[in-house]
Amino acid sequence: MTTDDPLHPHSHDPNPEPPSDDPTLLLALTDGRTHPIPLPTLQQLPRTTMPHCFIISTGHGTSGPFAFTGVTLHDFAQVYIAGEWSHLEVISGDGFGCRVWANEAKETLLAWGIDGRTLTRREGLVRLIVPSEQDDALRQVKWVAEIRVRLT
Repeated sequence: MTTDDPLHPHSHDPNPEPPSDDPTLLLALTDGRTHPIPLPTLQQLPRTTMPHCFIISTGHGTSGPFAFTGVTLHDFAQVYIAGEWSHLEVISGDGFGCRVWANEAKETLLAWGIDGRTLTRREGLVRLIVPSEQDDALRQVKWVAEIRVRLT
């Protein structure tokens, strides 16, 4: 694994501005097909709220607790991914990303809401929330733009 791999946990500079104006999430399947998933479609998936979550931001410390609302990666996968998968690569519009293993999917959230309201574009619009994270924002992905399905 190389250190320049955007999916290898690493420190990164905070990005306070959205990397693009396009909020559409792109799902990349193992067969090469892609599916755009607009925010209203994501919001129609089974809804989960995870209370007592924190935003850990490189260089800005920790804020919260917040109650994040969205869809677990497990429920997302049940709707969009046929068959087995080992992990998902969750990539931000600014290129930062992380891997989420299938056994973590029930406890990991694609959040589009915070404390009873929709996240703004500046707040991330869709964020990956990994409540178990204790490191310096190594698994928190703001402005989720792409999810890549992987078999191994």
